[in-house]
Amino acid sequence: MNWYLNFVRGYPFISAMIQFAVLGTLGDLVSKKLSGSKESVSMSLFLSKMLVWAVLSIFIKVAFIGFEGFVNTLVLNRVLPEVFFEKAFLNALARSVAMNLQFGVFLVLFHRLLDNIVERKRNWKKLDSAFLSLLWFWIPAHTVTFMLPKDYQIGLAALWSFMLGLLLSTFARSTREVE
Repeated sequence: MNWYLNFVRGYPFISAMIQFAVLGTLGDLVSKKLSGSKESVSMSLFLSKMLVWAVLSIFIKVAFIGFEGFVNTLVLNRVLPEVFFEKAFLNALARSVAMNLQFGVFLVLFHRLLDNIVERKRNWKKLDSAFLSLLWFWIPAHTVTFMLPKDYQIGLAALWSFMLGLLLSTFARSTREVE
């Protein structure tokens, strides 16, 4: 585990890019397979998806840093009570809510735009579901994430991306079975 911590501390952006490129892309691919897609994935599409996740990870890493400062500044300026600084859960919840309701909207749109570019499609369907995932999935997930030591946060966030892919494919499959 020391090698992981040393790598994350020494190369925070490169480690974020690798973790999201691997786990986010795997989440995309597993999601497609589990949802019943017969589409094959070319090596160029696979690498393009990895690049998309690597680019997204830079924005995510910056948001993780920035929204910690955002919440702390709100406390220092008495917009939020000091309890949001003192209690780990409330601080994590405030960071998660602030980040997902502000940055999350941008990330959903930017992710879809990048996916459309690499897949050479114009797919803007189900954006409402993607936005709703900010509320039912990402706010609770990032609340847990922000309660961890900083060195583990990006890794868990990348793992959450994989898990969301699994959940969404399960939902897609069960909706098709009902129809």
